[in-house]
Amino acid sequence: MVAKQQKVFRFSLLSGDFLGRDLRLIVASNLAGSFGDGLYAYLLPVYVTEALKADPVQVGILYAVLNLFTASTMLLTGVLGDKYDRRKIMIVGWGLWVPAPICFALAKNWFQMLPGMALWGSWVGGPTMTAYIATVADKERVTSTFTAVFAAWSLGYVFSPAVGGFLAATVGMRYVFYLSSILYASAGLILLFISSQRPISQARRRRPEESLSLFQLLKTRKLLTLSTVFASIMFTTMLFRPFISKFLADVHLYGDFEIGVSGSVLFLGSAILSLSLGKLGDRYGRSYANAFSLAISSLSLVLLMMFRDFRILMIAVFLAGSSYTLWSLMNAIIGPQAPESIRTRWISVPQSISMFSSFIAPYIGGVLYDASPYHPFIVAIALMLLLSCLISTRMLEDKPITPESITDQNPT
Repeated sequence: MVAKQQKVFRFSLLSGDFLGRDLRLIVASNLAGSFGDGLYAYLLPVYVTEALKADPVQVGILYAVLNLFTASTMLLTGVLGDKYDRRKIMIVGWGLWVPAPICFALAKNWFQMLPGMALWGSWVGGPTMTAYIATVADKERVTSTFTAVFAAWSLGYVFSPAVGGFLAATVGMRYVFYLSSILYASAGLILLFISSQRPISQARRRRPEESLSLFQLLKTRKLLTLSTVFASIMFTTMLFRPFISKFLADVHLYGDFEIGVSGSVLFLGSAILSLSLGKLGDRYGRSYANAFSLAISSLSLVLLMMFRDFRILMIAVFLAGSSYTLWSLMNAIIGPQAPESIRTRWISVPQSISMFSSFIAPYIGGVLYDASPYHPFIVAIALMLLLSCLISTRMLEDKPITPESITDQNPT
């Protein structure tokens, strides 16, 4: 059964009639970059705690800084992505990540990790890639396209956490960080071969909606609703995700290698569940796919807390991968709705707000974890179940937004 799922998964990512040449190159870039990212990302909270002697609150501060820089760079990218070649912006995004793991390798304490976290959080490619995909995707298979492209990110994590854990245990984390930097650079180089995408020429940039600021766009009721829901989802996931590996180490007493293996299982689950949820979204509605993903994530945390058997924990971790599908599922709703002339700006608003609202979540999670390792997971379960019920009412309709509806709500 697993072999059959993996065969279907490979076909979905590489089939020429499913993804065009440019999207397949983005898939390849995501695979290379995420493999480099996965070498250390899942182990980083444990590394900061054990090697650099950081406490849970300080770990939370580091991830809060990460999210803060992510939100800030998304706002900037929202403006640039509607003016300049989106391909170049995505390449710059990978370039900013290249020195981040080098900073981690050289850090002697948790405070010296901050420059690396800032660079790692500079997610310049986020809104731009979403806009690029939304522009070229088959309109009948938007959800499947988004989940397939972003599933490549999860696929890169399937083996890399285990490899990273093995390398960390044998040669040390410093060499893991250096290898990650090389893979980030290769991801950017792959994007040199995708087509340029300049959405609107300067001569045509005279439409009323193009003069609207990011804050004026928020007056559009639809975008405000999307931003609120997206922000709530990201806050909830960031409340517990940085502490899964630490929970396995502190409560279930696993070492680097076992934690690395669990990370591989987590992202295998993310990759497989992502494609399944994408098909569910195309058939029954993207709101239902989001609601179901939240419900699966809640179940995974229940299993994580209730059982100590390694086999059951691996099932829990596999299901926890559904929390990583939420980003692509939300983008599948947000991306196609905006007029092309302001698509990147439109996408950057809910993405940025979600990061601004969630940048404090890892810190709160750290405070909760310091009181009890179970607390951040219990709170997250309650919030995810509530959000799942709200979203399942189809409050997020997938109808495109017309320029007229935007300018009517934002008189100039």
